[in-house]
Amino acid sequence: EAVAAEWMLKFACSCLCRHFAEQSGAEFWRWKDVAQALINGASHIPPHLKKTVYLCQLLIRIAQGKSLGLQFENDQRISPLESALSFWTLLEREENKLGKLHEDIHRLIQIQIVAVYMENRYFKEAAEVLERLFTDSESDKPLRVKLATVVKTKDPYVPLLQNFSYSLLISKIKSYIKLSMKENETNILIQEATKHVLSQGLGATALLNRTVEVNENDRNDLQSEQRFVLSIILLRDHMFLSCVNGKMQNGCLDVDSSLFWIYTDCLLGLNNMQNVGENGVSLACSRRRQRWTYKEDLELKSGVRKFGVGNWAKILAHGNFNNRTSVMLKDRWRTLSKIK
Repeated sequence: EAVAAEWMLKFACSCLCRHFAEQSGAEFWRWKDVAQALINGASHIPPHLKKTVYLCQLLIRIAQGKSLGLQFENDQRISPLESALSFWTLLEREENKLGKLHEDIHRLIQIQIVAVYMENRYFKEAAEVLERLFTDSESDKPLRVKLATVVKTKDPYVPLLQNFSYSLLISKIKSYIKLSMKENETNILIQEATKHVLSQGLGATALLNRTVEVNENDRNDLQSEQRFVLSIILLRDHMFLSCVNGKMQNGCLDVDSSLFWIYTDCLLGLNNMQNVGENGVSLACSRRRQRWTYKEDLELKSGVRKFGVGNWAKILAHGNFNNRTSVMLKDRWRTLSKIK
């Protein structure tokens, strides 16, 4: 299970990187859930996986950096971007060959931590975060002084903040991702999935090369799901191998295993692939527009009481829902919590 989890975490991180770079929002958030579940389910993170974990956590926080209402740390004062900075600092310690890029990203995150507060007119918080961000070192002093001056103006549109914008930060992160993905081209799941496709001949190859008349967004969604299917094929083959002295015996998974529910969630997500019509539009489109019924809300509340918040795949598998995914359950629970 530990070996499979390690492979899957590396693959999930690779998917996060790709979808972050491509700005594929829905796919990014789906793989964010998988990566987070794998990280949370690990009893410990081995040294060779630390960089992978740090990168996942960085991307998740950067993607939500402007949402000051989100909390990633126990300290409620810490914004998503400030939390991202801590993971970027950890990444910097793991590698030392990208000096200029590291410095640029570090400085941009610092500036945008202040800028996001300024944009939301939280000037007091912007001043307070400066005290936490900067040490008394001489190298930090020029930027600290400039940002302190900006905060005093209470103007979020000053040249400094405009020249070192959030879009520039995203661009720099994409440059870093490109280098990171190049270093990790030997991802074992990608290699094995490719072999599997080739070994299946035209039948499997057709899955990748299927031609349908769809618009560009639908085509990208379909191709993403096809790649997703291939990754799950390998996960299935390895996860159902019997283990001599582990939890898996006689080819059966332990239902209390976190990997079992991640796997189940993946399979349930593949319902989007079923019944694709001649025009290439999947059931996912109609499912997004489907209203939640009172009965489904009761089913969701019952599942949360039984399995706890966050165990969406388990709640989905045991509940009576109409064409729902675990992501939909999570979003609906967030809505219900706000209403309450």
